[in-house]
Amino acid sequence: MDSLLQVQNLSVSFEHEDHEIEAVQNISFSLNKGETLGIVGESGSGKSVTARSIMQLLPVTAKRKSGIVLFEGKDIGQYSEKEMESIRGRYIGMIFQDPMTSLNPTMKIGNQIVEGLKKHGNISNKEARKQAIEMLELVGIRDSGIRYEQYPHEFSGGMRQRVMIAMALACRPSLLIADEPTTALDVTIQAQILHLMKEMQEKFGTAIILITHDLGVVAGMCDRVAVMKKGVIVETGTTREIFSVPSHPYTKKLLQALPRLDEKKKPKAGPHIIRNSDDCTPLLEVRHLKQYFDIGKGNIIKAVDDISFNIKAGETLGVVGESGSGKSTTGRSILQLHRPTSGDILYKGMALNSFSPKEMLVMRRHMQMIFQDPYASLNPRMRILDIIGEALDVHKIANSKADRKKRVEALLDMVGLDSSFAMRYPHEFSGGQRQRIGIARALAVDPTFIVCDEPLSALDVSIQAQIVKLMEDLQQRLGLTYLFIAHDLSMVKHISDRVAVMYKGKMVELAESEELYANPQHDYTKSLLSSIPIPDPAIEALKKKEGADQSSRKEYDVENSKLVEVTAGHWVAINS
Repeated sequence: MDSLLQVQNLSVSFEHEDHEIEAVQNISFSLNKGETLGIVGESGSGKSVTARSIMQLLPVTAKRKSGIVLFEGKDIGQYSEKEMESIRGRYIGMIFQDPMTSLNPTMKIGNQIVEGLKKHGNISNKEARKQAIEMLELVGIRDSGIRYEQYPHEFSGGMRQRVMIAMALACRPSLLIADEPTTALDVTIQAQILHLMKEMQEKFGTAIILITHDLGVVAGMCDRVAVMKKGVIVETGTTREIFSVPSHPYTKKLLQALPRLDEKKKPKAGPHIIRNSDDCTPLLEVRHLKQYFDIGKGNIIKAVDDISFNIKAGETLGVVGESGSGKSTTGRSILQLHRPTSGDILYKGMALNSFSPKEMLVMRRHMQMIFQDPYASLNPRMRILDIIGEALDVHKIANSKADRKKRVEALLDMVGLDSSFAMRYPHEFSGGQRQRIGIARALAVDPTFIVCDEPLSALDVSIQAQIVKLMEDLQQRLGLTYLFIAHDLSMVKHISDRVAVMYKGKMVELAESEELYANPQHDYTKSLLSSIPIPDPAIEALKKKEGADQSSRKEYDVENSKLVEVTAGHWVAINS
């Protein structure tokens, strides 16, 4: 096989005040044409720095101390910025991890894709537009002709990631570097994107470097795997070798941290909720909730379309579904961050949608939110002391500055962080640490109910496991109730008491978690479960052999459906 890329003895360090941080230390690997190499490891292991070194997109504080990067036999490490501009996009494409900071907020989505097509190809505006719309359709964006004219802020996190993928694939590069390409995507779209990448690979002989923390994706996608820890490649081998006979303790730890869909759910530590009891009044009741958005020109998006459910005190209700299904909108509508179009939201019997803004401010003490993106949800100009302390100030909980500081330090300690961190800024923390700070902020006012909006999607697998354990411990200690929104169905199964499945603004199935996974009734639930990658190359290969077609996007008619209880506690949407 012809070697497309060779990285030899690469070392990269960052200058930090009076010392150097060695991000990548003397790593070497090669990649053949048409091959897929998976690079796995926790946050801070050097995965993304390695990718950016190949693309020569390192920040000014970074210094390449040694190493050669050969692309098609040429040392592109010596190329000028102008020479690299002709390589990037055309021959080496890159899908970045954070779609919000990677897309230009002032440009329409379509123009951002067209820009790359016109730069690297001699095509007309009309042809470029046609190709851009085709790419948007390929990555699963509905109404791509309308979406072409919209701006990044008009898209959900998952939708923005699809746009990034469309941009990277538009010029059909010979090497695709995918840095956590499916982190923000639900499993059905993830399966579609991965299938698309595989198809392109077979058609054009594209080589792929897949940087990910999802070992299920690695099992199904990669030929070889390199495991990184603290800037060093600690283990490398074929995918089957790494999964069946891992030799390094760190590789074993990564594999053990991953929740698997085919594993039984572990029972919770204590009997904190009363279930299947008719006399137990729900903590939260949602009745016929509708949330419609007018996007102009007579187009209305039915983000949430007539859903009803309840959550009991101390319970965790998981909500899953693909991007754009209405999961996050449901959570935000409950907290009145969006005023519902119609329907009732009752908290301890009180109708929240009839509350004035002043009354809602008082209610926020009881209802909080942990946001999806730990990078964007913390003010970069404020110290952690003030980020967490702000909630204490608003609700007048702390009596003095000393009392406020003591309370913030206690909260940091509660979420497993050092109390001295209070005087630091957000940029000084890893993703997992930032999410812990987000949890501490939500807990500052002693809430009873917390909406967890994709709190794990930006985190690697071992950090996810830590955060889930932390949230379960806090639930036991503080008697918390969670609405847990996620697209990682494996994790949802293990943390939730019941799981609701949403599709196109409708709830299509609701059941106890073990029951839902063992006995799915709705066709959409079945397709969701079959799309989940299992961290076992043998199982993934068998799924491909059986011809599970994950490339097509099936549509389900749910517009006139209603939830019906088919067995005790198991509800399924039936068309009326």
